Amino acid sequence: MAIFRAPRGVQDILPQSAPVWVQLQSTARAICERYGFAFIETPIFEEAALFVRGVGAETDIVQKEMYTFEDRGGVQLTLRPEFTAGIMRAYIEHGMHTWPQPVKLYSLGPAFRYERPQAGRFRQFHQFNIEAIGEQDPLIDAEVILLMWRYLQELGFDRLSLQLNSIGCPACRPPYVEALKSYYSGLRTSLCSDCQERLHRNPLRLLDCKAASCQALLQEAPRSVDFLCPSCAGHFQELRLLLEAAELPYELNPRLVRGLDYYTKTVFEIWAEGIGAQNAVCGGGRYDGLAEALGFRSTPGVGAAAGLERLLMLLQGHGQAERPSAALAVFIPLAGPARPLSLKLAEELRLAGLPAQCTYGDRSLKAQLKSADRLGAQYAIILGEDELAHGQATVRCLGRSEQVQVPLARLVDWLKEQAAVPAGERAVQ
Repeated sequence: MAIFRAPRGVQDILPQSAPVWVQLQSTARAICERYGFAFIETPIFEEAALFVRGVGAETDIVQKEMYTFEDRGGVQLTLRPEFTAGIMRAYIEHGMHTWPQPVKLYSLGPAFRYERPQAGRFRQFHQFNIEAIGEQDPLIDAEVILLMWRYLQELGFDRLSLQLNSIGCPACRPPYVEALKSYYSGLRTSLCSDCQERLHRNPLRLLDCKAASCQALLQEAPRSVDFLCPSCAGHFQELRLLLEAAELPYELNPRLVRGLDYYTKTVFEIWAEGIGAQNAVCGGGRYDGLAEALGFRSTPGVGAAAGLERLLMLLQGHGQAERPSAALAVFIPLAGPARPLSLKLAEELRLAGLPAQCTYGDRSLKAQLKSADRLGAQYAIILGEDELAHGQATVRCLGRSEQVQVPLARLVDWLKEQAAVPAGERAVQ
């Protein structure tokens, strides 16, 4: 019989990675609270038209990567390829424009794109996503960038690079697009096949291509910052002053455009070393035209997202995801009457907020001690016939050749006292 395996482009988060996986999410929640962002949960699937209109019909996401299906009612639905369009839909649907602005929201969860799997890139991936909707002030752009930068710093990353650009607005972008077309039209035969199509339907995507032949042409390509209108230029200049005031280093990157049509003005990425070609661990920007694209009134917005799988891979590379979380104590019942007592004592520790486990089955003491050690326990609590007869437990300190007898009536309190001592200083006495 064939053995099932996970589909290509997805992965399991195994117990040895779970502590860091939880850390990625708990750190995100904590920093969002400090910056005043509230949690929002949107559906994993939406009407397909939401992403076609919001993300852009000519983007690679809509053209090649969306998971779209027809439900039993004949409605075209899509597994979300990104969060922003769905959150803007919720903002409009639930009247959040009547709330104090900006409305600052964050999400954590899976998204789906049919991409070529590679290091740090999957077809089901998880994002930490933030949005600030309803405010044009570049100060909120700066706060979004700072939040993501601090998030990565608190996770322990220290080799980060902020890449920054402005791609203008609908008023000043058309001349820039025409300049791109003019520049690349004479180089069409040097472009990859995808970019030959992009030249006509979405010229900004030419700057996003990773093909070597296209990368070689970028150096002399027109820069968006040279075509900004006074409003966009002023917005970008103030954002840079704000980042400098916050002492956040950045690098101007005129080739940065991001991959979604809804971006206007500010775009940015945060790069981290150590994951090969896919070095961007966070990206975002301003999307002042998205609400209008969805049929609502003009509403500014800015947001960002970080891929959790990429962050997990980097942290694992630094040895931060080695084994499951450890138990303080593992109870080893060697006699029949010791089994209910082991469960009772373990449950008392759990109710006190301390991790405890029991061993199972009829195995030798040596085998059960080995299991306790593999669980990362500090103490093995041995309960055999002799222990029960004398009203005490044999407590073995795993990792050291030490053990002590502790009265059963005092065992839970004794373990609580040991838990209050730093792990490296614990000993049996």
